[in-house]
Amino acid sequence: MHLGLIGLGKMGGNMRERLRRRDHTVVGYDHDPDRRDVDDLDALVAALEAPRVVWIMVPAGDATHATIAELGRLLDAGDVVVDGGNSRWTDDQRHAADLAERGIGFVDCGVSGGVWGLDNGYALMTGGSADDVAKVQPALDALRPDGDFGYVHAGPVGAGHFAKMVHNGIEYGQMQAYAEGYELLEKAAVVENVTEVLRSWRGGTVIRSWLLDLLVAALDEDPGLVGIAGWAEDSGEGRWTVEAAIDHGVPMNAIAAALFARFVSRQDESTAMKAVAAMRNQFGGHAVRAGGSTGATPDADTARS
Repeated sequence: MHLGLIGLGKMGGNMRERLRRRDHTVVGYDHDPDRRDVDDLDALVAALEAPRVVWIMVPAGDATHATIAELGRLLDAGDVVVDGGNSRWTDDQRHAADLAERGIGFVDCGVSGGVWGLDNGYALMTGGSADDVAKVQPALDALRPDGDFGYVHAGPVGAGHFAKMVHNGIEYGQMQAYAEGYELLEKAAVVENVTEVLRSWRGGTVIRSWLLDLLVAALDEDPGLVGIAGWAEDSGEGRWTVEAAIDHGVPMNAIAAALFARFVSRQDESTAMKAVAAMRNQFGGHAVRAGGSTGATPDADTARS
């Protein structure tokens, strides 16, 4: 299929490459002239065959709002816009309503997989009508992991990003549990080789996971995580998950505690938060602060969880 892709950073650039490897034609636009295939959105739209599909991978908020508004002026009835960023699900409903006035479809797509998605595939959670999702399906099939899992049409507009929001909330809790266990192993001084204990857990245990694999990889690269400050950002989805839990009366003790732990990390140096920062960097390429640093800022392109 022909596909327009806006936003060619760490995620978007790799997604373009994966689609091309699977014989899809992708026209990409980015503010960085070294990354883009065309110079503006007018040229991107003109290069696509109708019905057009344009996939957006830009930071949530103002950048996404502005991009969708511009596409609403450029696209025609029957075309589809896909928001693959980490937008709030309530924004999806507004975007879909605005585009529907022009007969343009809208699909929200939660995307997980980080910098590993190029080779491993991306977990995709979509929301939208069956007809609009069908227009995007060849790209979804190319991007998703091989095998039985990793893709779901979660429901109507907003369902994809709501599912991804909860996914990221769970991720917060899992990372915090690993991080706290790592800190106790280090502080207690009972175990002689903490990294090897964690490595042993990667097989046969009920707590084995990809996040555990990534924590071990981070410790192999930087024993003791001495080069990482105990500071961890939150992208917003953890907050939205807790807010949704409050709205629906759902107890969310572990995820809320994990979110607040990230706030604590901005006040006190924390061994556990070094581990959280290291895991975020491993799976998503998220910026980390060097040990002892207080002035670095996260990369907006990768602030995804």
